[in-house]
Amino acid sequence: MLYQLYETQRALVEPFADFARATAKLYSNPMLPLSKLPYSQRMVAGFNLFYRLGKDYEKPEFDIRSVKVNGVDVTIRERVEVDKPFCELRRFKRFSDDPATLDTLLDQPAVLIVAPLSGHYATLLRDTVNSMLGDHKVFITDWKNARLVPLSEGEFHLDDYINYVQEFIRHLQAKYGHCHVVSVCQPTVPVLAAVSLMASRGEATPLTMTMMGGPIDARRSPTSVNNLATQRSFEWFENNVIYRVPDNYPGAGRRVYPGFLQYAGFVAMNPDRHATSHYDYFKDLIKGDGASAEHHRKFYDEYNAVLDMDADYYLETIATVFQDFKLVNGTWDVINTAGETERVRPQDIRRSALLTVEGELDDISGSGQTRAAHDLCTQIPEQMRQHLDVPGAGHYGIFSGRRWREFVYPRLREFILQRHSSSPSESASRRAAGPAAAAEVQESPAALSVTAAPAHSKRRTRR
Repeated sequence: MLYQLYETQRALVEPFADFARATAKLYSNPMLPLSKLPYSQRMVAGFNLFYRLGKDYEKPEFDIRSVKVNGVDVTIRERVEVDKPFCELRRFKRFSDDPATLDTLLDQPAVLIVAPLSGHYATLLRDTVNSMLGDHKVFITDWKNARLVPLSEGEFHLDDYINYVQEFIRHLQAKYGHCHVVSVCQPTVPVLAAVSLMASRGEATPLTMTMMGGPIDARRSPTSVNNLATQRSFEWFENNVIYRVPDNYPGAGRRVYPGFLQYAGFVAMNPDRHATSHYDYFKDLIKGDGASAEHHRKFYDEYNAVLDMDADYYLETIATVFQDFKLVNGTWDVINTAGETERVRPQDIRRSALLTVEGELDDISGSGQTRAAHDLCTQIPEQMRQHLDVPGAGHYGIFSGRRWREFVYPRLREFILQRHSSSPSESASRRAAGPAAAAEVQESPAALSVTAAPAHSKRRTRR
């Protein structure tokens, strides 16, 4: 019922938000006498702020059109490489007609960035992607809004998340012979599980695993996020934050953790900071500080855009990661695409190098939570392990902003390059196509094929 009430409220506010936007434009039009009134600038600022507080925020775009590689502009084109019911594997394909640049692109490592499925869209990692495109072939998991996925596609469980990650890793390995995996925040746990299961089966695992600001062991330095999960029972979450999608969406009837509730939780963590930010935006508009106002708009266009999560996935994550600590206790069993149960054993990983990254001021994943991966992956040789503490960085600072670009990314790039070894046969076959191809990769039908596997399993939520 709460979801329906929210949709009603949103429908009622939307016309007023549109009116506020139109009025702001009216008062700011220099050709009209209204713009000459004494308080017109304040009117514009007030209506603009009301519009942004009342508008509906849609999924943002990555909007990465080009990057520089060795000083040469390289064109970027997004495309969906693999389309699953709840996720798209999105590729940022790079194009150049410069022969030397093309050779450079062909030999660079392939990286799978696993974005969080924890409220925001994958575009939250725009800065991460943009930085890595100069030195890597970049793919990212672009999770879909559960309210847009029809019930006919079945449920989505934490096990399905892990199976998706494994499929994407295999896809990159089939295409390039290897890959590297970078996981940010929430995905560190399912990515470690995915690689562990592949290692236990004797499959080739990624050359490197980079885990940034994630709750590998949420018992260490618990934050307010961790405390909420431990202080409330599994049943409390199921009864208080799970609702069905209303009839006006394709996913009508699906049980979800709604995005608007997640957003309310985000804001509740720092309400004073958000209130101050909006007031500063109002003052910047009055002063005519367009640069500061645009910075505010860009941040909140991303921050306010949230998605619904399938209820089974969300509840299983709460139980597995934050209540039962199954990964660190060695009690986590995962159902694979064949319906078989497998035990997650990080100690079976031997050939994947491990880098963990933590921010000094991270208030989402506390100190030591990500570093705990080293204690679990006991068979990875010491020379293949690294840990990075980022002074002065909060949660977002380890993958976005100045500290990411100047401190974290150089270390990550070097870590990947240390383990990267290009396949001679792969490089030779691609160079044979010549610079006239003007593309990063010449793909054959075989390289594009993906082993068919069930997209999901229809089973009941289990703890």
